[in-house]
Amino acid sequence: CRVIVLRPLDADAVRSILRRGVEHLRQQAPDFGLDDETLDFLAHSADGDARYALNALESLAEADRGRVWRLPQAQAQLMRRAARYDRDGDAHYDLISALHKCVRDSDADAAIYWLARMLEAGEEPLYILRRMIRMASEDIGLADPRALSLAIDAHRMYEILGSPEGEQAMFETAIYLALAPKSNAVYMAEKAARRLAHESQDAEVPMHLRNAPTKLMKELGHGKGYRYAHDDADAVVAQAHFPDGLTADRLYRPAPRGFEKTLQERLDWLARKRRERLGKEEET
Repeated sequence: CRVIVLRPLDADAVRSILRRGVEHLRQQAPDFGLDDETLDFLAHSADGDARYALNALESLAEADRGRVWRLPQAQAQLMRRAARYDRDGDAHYDLISALHKCVRDSDADAAIYWLARMLEAGEEPLYILRRMIRMASEDIGLADPRALSLAIDAHRMYEILGSPEGEQAMFETAIYLALAPKSNAVYMAEKAARRLAHESQDAEVPMHLRNAPTKLMKELGHGKGYRYAHDDADAVVAQAHFPDGLTADRLYRPAPRGFEKTLQERLDWLARKRRERLGKEEET
């Protein structure tokens, strides 16, 4: 594993990158350009981040590719774009809320529209990707386990490629999340498990589930009576797994959608096998 430390570029390096960016844009729009004062302003205001500088350059090109930008006009244009989108303001939270709700409601077209709105407004892509990871776990969960992996892969792809290439994976992920079967069963199970754990913090671990690394602990009964699941033909045992005296309702209740339908079948099978094991024990 190699650790690569990224350090801020100096203004001259950013200026050189901006010049190459201008030359690239001129291949499509020969009249586009920046005067030296504007070039210096973008290079210094980027604080060593070439992506920031290139995003600002792209913003000017999108506004008008048929002019040579001078500093007062460039500053006014960049300020107008920033004013439309305040990352700490209502627009920031309203747009991410719209994206999240469209994913939850399985509307892929609307999801990528709101995603595009955020990116066009200048939102930090990694923030959106972190939120999409949350969407995958909260609103899809085990109904489609691939959703979480895809969201994490998209985050990693953006870290490797940056903008604009890395943003394509964001649209791919948003579409996948929107079209995936939905379930909040894991989210609800987490809340139920935390609530039960909070209410029973002093409940002791049953003796048969305790660790017994030493002879003394074994003599004290730690681990005594534990049934090793792999000794059973189906790897299923009927033994208590909650603290003594604690009655717990079902914490995880799969939704009847996607892969969770299969998980419900597995839970039903396990419950049936455990009843069979208990019945045999009562007979003996």
